[in-house]
Amino acid sequence: MNSATAPRDPVRLADALRFLAELVAWVATPWALAPHSVVLAVLSVVVLIGLPTVLATPGDKKQVLVAVPGAVTIGLVVLQLAAAVVSSWLAWPAPVAVVVTVLAAACAVTEVPRWRGLLAA
Repeated sequence: MNSATAPRDPVRLADALRFLAELVAWVATPWALAPHSVVLAVLSVVVLIGLPTVLATPGDKKQVLVAVPGAVTIGLVVLQLAAAVVSSWLAWPAPVAVVVTVLAAACAVTEVPRWRGLLAA
């Protein structure tokens, strides 16, 4: 089977969508907060990038600094998705926010198998 006819790997699609949604959250959240508070904008980046870097479920990442149950990892992903959606609506024009909302929804759907595994661990 060549790469043109190979089925898509749902894990890789989920990873790509999650990464894109995280990038949006990392950009949109400080963008939405900066007009109100630069400190909150910086703090949002620290939380959105720092928490998932430090907290991880063993088996989900190769290197775990602080081990947490799967539900915490799921909560961190949901936080990222919510931040991306809410912040995009606050910071950017509606058409862009609609695209971000669709991205977050697609990400959530493709994450379900991973989330089941995290909850079972």
